[in-house]
Amino acid sequence: MPVVTLPDGSQRSFGLPVSVYDVAADIGAGLAKAALAGVVDGREVDTSHVIEDDASLSIITERDEAGIEIIRHSTAHLLAQAVQQLFPGTQVTIGPTVEDGFYYDFASGHNFTPEDLEAIERRMTELASNDVTVERVVCSREKAIELFRNMGEHFKVQIIEDLPEGEEISLYQQGEWMDLCRGPHVPSTGKLKAFKLTKVAGAYWRGDSNNQMLQRIYGTAWANSKQLKAYLNRIAEAEKRDHRKIAKKLDLFHTQEEAPGMVFWHPAGWTIYQSIEHYMRDKQVRFGYQEIKTPQVVDISLWQRSGHADKFADGMFTLEADDRQFAVKPMNCPCHVQVFNQGLKSYRDLPLRLAEFGSCHRNEPSGSLHGIMRVRGFTQDDAHIFCTDDQIQGEVADFIDMLHEVYADFGFSEVIYRLSTRPEQRVGSDNDWDRAEMALAEALNTKGLPWEELPGEGAFYGPKIEFSLKDCIGRVWQLGTIQVDFSMPGRLDAQYVAEDGSRQVPVMLHRAVLGSFERFIGILIEHYEGNFPTWLAPKQVVVAPITDKQADYAQEIATQLTDAGFRVVADLRNEKIGFKIREHEMAKVPFVLVVGDKEMAAGTAAVRGRHGKDLGVLTSDEVRSMLTAEVAKRGRTS
Repeated sequence: MPVVTLPDGSQRSFGLPVSVYDVAADIGAGLAKAALAGVVDGREVDTSHVIEDDASLSIITERDEAGIEIIRHSTAHLLAQAVQQLFPGTQVTIGPTVEDGFYYDFASGHNFTPEDLEAIERRMTELASNDVTVERVVCSREKAIELFRNMGEHFKVQIIEDLPEGEEISLYQQGEWMDLCRGPHVPSTGKLKAFKLTKVAGAYWRGDSNNQMLQRIYGTAWANSKQLKAYLNRIAEAEKRDHRKIAKKLDLFHTQEEAPGMVFWHPAGWTIYQSIEHYMRDKQVRFGYQEIKTPQVVDISLWQRSGHADKFADGMFTLEADDRQFAVKPMNCPCHVQVFNQGLKSYRDLPLRLAEFGSCHRNEPSGSLHGIMRVRGFTQDDAHIFCTDDQIQGEVADFIDMLHEVYADFGFSEVIYRLSTRPEQRVGSDNDWDRAEMALAEALNTKGLPWEELPGEGAFYGPKIEFSLKDCIGRVWQLGTIQVDFSMPGRLDAQYVAEDGSRQVPVMLHRAVLGSFERFIGILIEHYEGNFPTWLAPKQVVVAPITDKQADYAQEIATQLTDAGFRVVADLRNEKIGFKIREHEMAKVPFVLVVGDKEMAAGTAAVRGRHGKDLGVLTSDEVRSMLTAEVAKRGRTS
């Protein structure tokens, strides 16, 4: 006679064992219809799951994040069923969910085309409309192996063989089709109402390039067509904002095969880069950082002592010279400890804040490289704070202030905060971790900031706060971080003299605001769609005379504004003024100053802003004042 406790604390008693669906129906017909799965005593289960003893239960619907995940995973099964119906002989492998969707990997002699995706999607729609019941089947490991071997599903056999002996195997069947899966799944295919297949890509079996190449079909699934349409619109907008396309159009940078994952910055792109670097340098000075510069190539022994050679070997470029092995710097941290170690430090020297625009190189897999978002050569706005335990909270609070100022100046107002706490495998005492986690949490709480805890997600050497921001189309980008490190200072013999005369190991805070310059600039390009705020725009002003008669006057204005510190070009080409204006608008120049005879006689200029906005006729002093105000507000909208 199970008693079921619901999320609101209410209880329902049943005379016999009861399924999750039956409990939902007992609550109401609407909930029964909406139910996708349940959570029984903390474990997600199908609606067919039978509750035999007293238990807590919550019903999962499409309104829940877990419900969307179940829809997506179930749609992956629908995809696999449709593929095997349309392309007999295709073997299925794995079909997990990913952000905003799912994929399924197939082994097939047929190369899937865009037309195939359309046909597969039509078949999926047919299968969904049939509203076929999805049933969970449990069997032994041996029976499951035999079943899939007889089906010719050799990849599934490999998966099952890797599972522990004696483990219960769950299968999900919809109609005549069956797949290996832990579940839970939707109760029937009719619950899958809004999906779209998006692309085909290659993928190695189990991610190993030594294994067979498979075909990966990606898709997305949502609770309803409205959500699907909104997502597809968002994807289309993201495609329009692709930083690689905009960079080519605006002549910002390029990449090429001779230097994979490295950026060739063009004058316009390098102007943006330098503007950001100068801004960050000034900001760091104001917050008490001292800038340093450390070597690009360092003996491998330092990386062995720091622990990076063991944990990060595959990601490091190495070389040999003078019968010694060196590593190209993948990060700045060990080198910063070397600067700290020069000369014995006192507690009076702490906190010591060392910053570097450190050029780093990492051997990222070639398949993961993406424009300037994922590269092998990059620059970090990296800094390390050497401090005492008691100084952690104050330093973190000051860092948060700095981070908020920076993000606001770049036009981002919505920040997401996550605190990652101790993992199972870690260094340092529990007492150290307690103090560090409390200091990070208190810094966030003191600022009145909402934050989410990520249990066990901290680095092995200490807890961290991650800062993410949303761009104008709702995408979340993880950028800033501040991490407490109990390990590296001691491994690299960092010490200071405490107030009592004893030698102590400093705490090391790793922090970054932007992450890498390259990735951040890529984000800015897509966020602004190339329409950079005036302070970042490679060309801030173009002065365009209507005829050659005003050329000298136009050049005079350009020179005055250049001397005032603005990036200005005089367009003296023998072209019609309409052509010039359109061209500079397409190049996303913030301001075009048009000068004709009337403006030359009056010592003024007709000012055009973005998208052809008429800003009136202004004097040179008024133009300078306007530009000064525009640059001063940076990316802030208020």
